[in-house]
Amino acid sequence: MAWKDVVQRKQADRERRVRDFAAKELASASDADPDKRFLTATVSEIVKRIEQREDGWTAVNVLLAYIRRATLAHENTNCLTEILYKEALEEAHELDREFARTKKIKGPLHGVPISFKDNFHIKGHDTSLGFTKWSFKTSEEDAELVQHIRSLGGIPFVKTNVPQFLLSFECNNPVFGRTTNPWNEKYTSGGSSGGEGALLACDGSPLGFGNDIGGSLRIPASYCGIYSFKPSIGRVNTGGMRATAPGFESLIAVAGPMARSVEDVELGCKLIFNDTINGPQNLPAVPYKDAALPEKLKFGYYKSDGLIKASPACQRAVQESVDALRKAGHECVEFEFPDILECTRLFVALTSADGYSTLLSHKGPDPKDSSLFLVTLGPSLPGWLRRLAATLVELAKDDKIFATLMRNSRVRSVGEKMVEAHKRDEYRKFFYREVWDKFGFDGIIAPVQAMPCLPHKATTTLSPLAAATFIYNVVDQPIGVVPVTRVQADKDALTDEWRSSGAPGSVIFSEELYQGKSPVYDPAAMEGIPVGVQVVGKSWEDEKVVGMMRVLDEALGSRGFGPGSWNSSKAS
Repeated sequence: MAWKDVVQRKQADRERRVRDFAAKELASASDADPDKRFLTATVSEIVKRIEQREDGWTAVNVLLAYIRRATLAHENTNCLTEILYKEALEEAHELDREFARTKKIKGPLHGVPISFKDNFHIKGHDTSLGFTKWSFKTSEEDAELVQHIRSLGGIPFVKTNVPQFLLSFECNNPVFGRTTNPWNEKYTSGGSSGGEGALLACDGSPLGFGNDIGGSLRIPASYCGIYSFKPSIGRVNTGGMRATAPGFESLIAVAGPMARSVEDVELGCKLIFNDTINGPQNLPAVPYKDAALPEKLKFGYYKSDGLIKASPACQRAVQESVDALRKAGHECVEFEFPDILECTRLFVALTSADGYSTLLSHKGPDPKDSSLFLVTLGPSLPGWLRRLAATLVELAKDDKIFATLMRNSRVRSVGEKMVEAHKRDEYRKFFYREVWDKFGFDGIIAPVQAMPCLPHKATTTLSPLAAATFIYNVVDQPIGVVPVTRVQADKDALTDEWRSSGAPGSVIFSEELYQGKSPVYDPAAMEGIPVGVQVVGKSWEDEKVVGMMRVLDEALGSRGFGPGSWNSSKAS
């Protein structure tokens, strides 16, 4: 069967599951409907109101409200892959029957609809990741995290879209197509947990789970205006998650929560940082422990990392965070990220060591998405041509950054890869010495990316923008994302002051982003798109980072994010 035939069948199956269920179970819904009370509640509020038997608060009614909204979110953004509505409703009915009989809730997620990124195995459903060769091959069992969520009373009801190969932050693949930003359909929702970001921003789920090896939890959170948390390696069980590069251990993917509030992120962490779902991964038994924060915290911050100059909108998000923290009595000290080019080089060297052959082996007959062009270009070139191209770029553009990354994107022998892994470990020591030890920071406030968001297909040549997040995967730091502001054309235009301040970064990327007749950065076109910041902490101080997220969130005050903030009529 041709790949286009598989795509047609798969998409038809998805839409049938939505359409058939909607015809049988769902009424039309709008912002004025009673659903609003369910859609604007936090996870804890949902469980509390079901437990207290408040009028209308049942697992079935809550689920139906989120199914209606998830369907609306999908119609607006194309965010869903697998539809579990029918079995989810059966689970909700069973929870209601059991609660009526025992008067006891099943657990802290009783009756809460839960969404999962497509790479989580869920029994009876595909885990295709947008590949035709993995379509119509159902999973035989739940991922361990899915099993755990069910044991707590949570109800898996949808899976969400991802980029091809999980190696891009533009959410598009041949099977399910492109997920759009819920605030502006001309822009991407981010990736690789882009479907989750879009769904949650539209109030289509109260709590979701994704994973992160280079920014996959953080970029969609910032692009879509929600909260997320990337734990330290070893805090969360990732058994039963499908990988596109199994056996790759130079950098480790971690699973984490995505939500609409710090409160729900914290609850998500409390429920998954637990030794009860250890399994064969043999993780250390370190359940969640509330962190006691000092009254006055010391934050480091930078408005641009020196690799690719951050836009005025992203710099403003950091500055507004710093101003709010200072006003709340905390200390904020500006610093430079140490040797950003070496940290970025290490990521490129480690991830390209097999020439991406393992990743690309899953492609089969499917076309390769354009977002993979620059990522996979280096290893595809003959060595002499790659070296020549890098040298010419460095000489013609005086761009050491682009040239260095080009030279290091290549196939390596086992011995060469071991050398790079050792350099990674040495860099981690260097980073701790030059940042945490030198300054004594409690946390760091940093841009999520140089851009607030990217238009569709811009990642074809701008994939290195992910460096702003993947540098922290290299050093394995726990990180949360907090939405701060939205792009405002009158505040975020390029100015002479912006042009003359800070390190220029890569010349080639700067030209594409900010110069020419059609620069990628267009604050007028981006008006209203959310902008978040990263809140970074030391390895294994995950709970402290969650606490610092709350400190920042409260310091910033009300600003139009959280449950109920999305309205389809306002999204352009």
